[in-house]
Amino acid sequence: MKTAMTVDDSKTMRDMVSFTLKSAGFAVKEAEDGVQALSTLGDQPVDVIITDLNMPNMNGIELIRQLRSKPVYQGTPILMLTTESDQQKKVEGKAAGATGWIVKPFEPARLIEVVNKVVV
Repeated sequence: MKTAMTVDDSKTMRDMVSFTLKSAGFAVKEAEDGVQALSTLGDQPVDVIITDLNMPNMNGIELIRQLRSKPVYQGTPILMLTTESDQQKKVEGKAAGATGWIVKPFEPARLIEVVNKVVV
């Protein structure tokens, strides 16, 4: 079974992403910010990470930088799922190592489609 990590400070959003991924056959880990995500993951590999951009303690871009610095996550697909559609933020996300960008609110079918594209 493939495993996904969803990181979002909104419990409602985490629940929606989690439900969507579980219905597509994924096991799901959750964290409410980048700090919690790093401690939850440790060095455990996952198949995909979906993170919000704007979160307290550690935002999504900093989380991506931290993950990409660990050998275990250098090839892991990381998707940004955010209300932010600003081009500059997308550029920052890409520079940090984001694989893709999905704007909220998301269509569950679209999320699954994108996840299935990036997860090998």
